[in-house]
Amino acid sequence: MIKLVTEGGASAREYVRLLKERNREAGRQVEAAVAEILETVRRGGDGAVRAYAAQFDGAAPETLELPREKVEELAAQADPAFVASLKKAAANIRDFHARQKQQSWFTTREDGVIMGQRVRGLKRVGLYVPGGTAAYPSSVLMNAIPAKIAGVGELIMATPVKNGKPNPDIMAAALVAGVDRVLQVGGAHAVAALAYGTESIPKVDKIVGPGNIYVATAKKQLYGTVDIDMVAGPSEILIIADGSANPRYLAADLMSQAEHDKMASAILLTTSEQVARETAVELERQMQALSRKEIIEASLSSFGAILVCASMEEAVEFANELAPEHLEVCAENPMVYLGRLDNAGSVFLGHYSPEPLGDYFAGPNHVLPTSGTARFFSPLSVDSFVKKSSFISYTRDALLPAADDIIRLAEAEGLTAHANSVRVRKEGE
Repeated sequence: MIKLVTEGGASAREYVRLLKERNREAGRQVEAAVAEILETVRRGGDGAVRAYAAQFDGAAPETLELPREKVEELAAQADPAFVASLKKAAANIRDFHARQKQQSWFTTREDGVIMGQRVRGLKRVGLYVPGGTAAYPSSVLMNAIPAKIAGVGELIMATPVKNGKPNPDIMAAALVAGVDRVLQVGGAHAVAALAYGTESIPKVDKIVGPGNIYVATAKKQLYGTVDIDMVAGPSEILIIADGSANPRYLAADLMSQAEHDKMASAILLTTSEQVARETAVELERQMQALSRKEIIEASLSSFGAILVCASMEEAVEFANELAPEHLEVCAENPMVYLGRLDNAGSVFLGHYSPEPLGDYFAGPNHVLPTSGTARFFSPLSVDSFVKKSSFISYTRDALLPAADDIIRLAEAEGLTAHANSVRVRKEGE
């Protein structure tokens, strides 16, 4: 069961150190298998994609792209109440991400200089969506909506077909989020097709979206051929709690991430030993009624912990060190700590802001940095789907006064051709 560390101090610090070393790197076998798939698709195009679909999914689809009318037909099979909830969530996600959009800008000077920055959406983006046992319509919304707000020209979703039928809930999410085209193929071969392009699948500029270890490894190996959102590791939740926290809520929130994966991490840092012990009891009690009990138990046993801290300041220090994907602050005055929490993908403040609120509905993105990378990475956003170019326009009267400085800087670096490019203009005057 979950590890309970009540003595704090050095014991708690040692456990934090061990948690930071948690990793799930793809083994050499996976790396080699993925590399072979990528090269085969690069050379073989549609034929290779269809062959891999037959090998991994049981049968190759009649067409790699799902016709629009078929997407709409499948989406109509989704539960209307589910679709209504999708639309409410989508409205919140659009509202939050619309505030992130940047505009192009320019500035002028009296000497005629014009400088600025042009901001525009990527031309084409691929969105990978798992379609088997791990089917996440919410991820369609979280990836597609900011892409469309950014002005992405074409958004192509790839999702595998299981048992001969695409997932209706995913199709419904695709329509709600504004996906342009749908490919009924998944796996590393779908990622390769999007990255390299085939006879029927256009090459994209960026690939986003979650997937299994083969999909994640394919994205990692293709980085540079295309851009990717991030190399995602197992899911994580860290909760900081004081004595006002409800152990029932804390246990439920810890398990909400533990159920993702046996490698998922769920940690509680609390200043109250009573809260710590009661939460451990609640975990055992609530787990019995949950469908993914076996996964939760394995996750909590391997990568779960309840640590009693000497103070909230110590808990904040540990949180910044761990830099978790999700961070809950279940405290009497949670806003007091917000300005001190520097390393977290997304922060949930108060007793009534559970992590699933962010996963599904509130509006901020749920595609977040994992494995401590929140120290330097940010959540997926509208910025993830734009590119920026700067522009410069100098007049003769603006360049000449700066010429000697530019020449001096260039020659100091030994780049005489750089210096010459400016000197010929100066001497021409």
